[in-house]
Amino acid sequence: MDTNASQAPPRETLIERVITASARNKFLVFIFTFFAIAAGIYGLRNTPLDAIPDLSDVQVIVYTDWEGRSPDLVEDQITYPISTVFIAAPKVKFVRGESMFGKSFVYVIFQDGTDIYWARSRVIEYLNSVRGSLPEGVNPVIGPDATGVGWVYEYALVDDSGKHDLAQLRSIQDWNLRYALASVKGVSEVAPVGGFVKQYQVDLDPNALVAYKIPLAEVV
Repeated sequence: MDTNASQAPPRETLIERVITASARNKFLVFIFTFFAIAAGIYGLRNTPLDAIPDLSDVQVIVYTDWEGRSPDLVEDQITYPISTVFIAAPKVKFVRGESMFGKSFVYVIFQDGTDIYWARSRVIEYLNSVRGSLPEGVNPVIGPDATGVGWVYEYALVDDSGKHDLAQLRSIQDWNLRYALASVKGVSEVAPVGGFVKQYQVDLDPNALVAYKIPLAEVV
């Protein structure tokens, strides 16, 4: 029987070796702890914090209004041409198109980490190249620089006195409150919903057009 092997001291574990090394090098441990605390304080003061982190994709929305057209016609004449031109754009992950009655939405989603302003400039560049193939009078525009988590406040404009109808309240919103809120720092868009939008309609007299020899196309 080997008595020396049975009496050999147990091997130190990793934790025990770390503790022993720390006890022998107190100065280095102090320096490391100091820099770790300093880095933590610097990160706490300079790291941007957000109550609702934006985890959405980097995307740019192209909106086109073509009133009075069916979804099939909007798809063939607007959504499809715009969607196909963005497929070859750099750093584009995929493109989604949505057509409805008189409206077209094209969502251009870019790769993670792409700068949003760079992405918007590329969308404008490629959008200019396809404008010539769209129907006459159609003007696609890109959406505001905002995301779904940026919707932070919603309010209602109510007249308890009853002196203003819905059309007047909508006009106050569109021509007064909207621009006042849009001028606030950090506000990207003010999107009114509801009420009656003020319209101006022109009724043409066919007999007058014939008498003055004015074709309808010039008036429209």
